[in-house]
Amino acid sequence: MNKNSLVIFLLLFTTPVMAQHSFPDTSSTPPTMEELFSVKETFRYEVKYGFFKLGWVNVELLSDSVYEGRTLNHILTEIESNPSIPFMSTELDRFHSLFYVNEEGLPVEVKYWKDNIDENKYDEIEYWFDRDLGKVYYKEEDDTRDTLALEDPATSGHLIFYFSRLFAGSEEDYTLPVYVTKEAGYIFADNSLKTEKRSYEPFDGAVNAYLMEGNTEKIEGPFGFSGKFRAWFLDDDLRVPLEARVKVLWGNVIVRMIDYTREEL
Repeated sequence: MNKNSLVIFLLLFTTPVMAQHSFPDTSSTPPTMEELFSVKETFRYEVKYGFFKLGWVNVELLSDSVYEGRTLNHILTEIESNPSIPFMSTELDRFHSLFYVNEEGLPVEVKYWKDNIDENKYDEIEYWFDRDLGKVYYKEEDDTRDTLALEDPATSGHLIFYFSRLFAGSEEDYTLPVYVTKEAGYIFADNSLKTEKRSYEPFDGAVNAYLMEGNTEKIEGPFGFSGKFRAWFLDDDLRVPLEARVKVLWGNVIVRMIDYTREEL
């Protein structure tokens, strides 16, 4: 199980306004980063493989952080394993990204790191993005360090959580360079205007969802996945990420929303 790449498919107001909400506001165009930053959201997903509940993924945007004299946005993805699954150890990992929004309105990564909470190993993985020099520097779990050539708009994984929402429900496809496991890979995403009815715990009744289909290249994905995937986004003003399905050797791994809150800022 490659927990670094699982976040790629995710690969998420003073009062919750969408929990058990029947008719979210629709929009004919995807949101901007400014619109996504106008709310406080929290997300919780369940990860399943067949009848097995492998664990959970939690995502939220934290308060801004100051890094090397710059005020940056800070997104946190937390992955926890299900200890009741045979042969699966107890895991609790937290993945952080510090980023800003560039002139094109895209989220741009400055630093990414992983904290291995259950083993008390902080900064276990680190990636730094130097756009002035066009370099990506990294330190991996085995303490290897090296430098890669940077290709924009580069990320180390879970910024896809925001990036994908800027295109969901449109006819604009994209390619995203992703730096994980000591090399650069790519996510190729095909978007569509078509919607389908789907049901999720936070919403009362079926909702309309946009489908995004994609493929990866040189990315070692979760549970052995490397190739095609599908993801669904709510047909609302913020294109809330609802679900991702990735092919593995004997079936699909499903990452599915089980809780969502949204507050106006």
